[in-house]
Amino acid sequence: MIDAVTAQAAPGGAMDFFNSLLIPTILIIGIMYFLMIRPQQKRMREHRDMIGAIRRGDNVVTAGGILGKVSKADEEELTLEVAEGVRIRVLRSTISEVRGKPEPASGGSKSGSKTPAKSEDKTS
Repeated sequence: MIDAVTAQAAPGGAMDFFNSLLIPTILIIGIMYFLMIRPQQKRMREHRDMIGAIRRGDNVVTAGGILGKVSKADEEELTLEVAEGVRIRVLRSTISEVRGKPEPASGGSKSGSKTPAKSEDKTS
């Protein structure tokens, strides 16, 4: 009688052990997917969209830290002006940040100098 009870209990014990390993493993994989993989996919999608939206005149930063203004944009390559008269060709995929369009030098400095002068007069 005892042998019959032990024989019936053994398969259930093995199945409980398997389930006790399977459920936490599935939970860990699910948590890793939502905490690591999905955010990385979102960042990659945003980066791809950012690179696709680069136009002539944008200020960009390459992965190597080179700052430049886009003077020519092709499908695969960009030509950056890193200094006056100095142009380099880089791949679009090496762009890590787009800083936007440059401010006009003459218009930005005039309006910038007028605004602080007014605020200084009010505080004095």
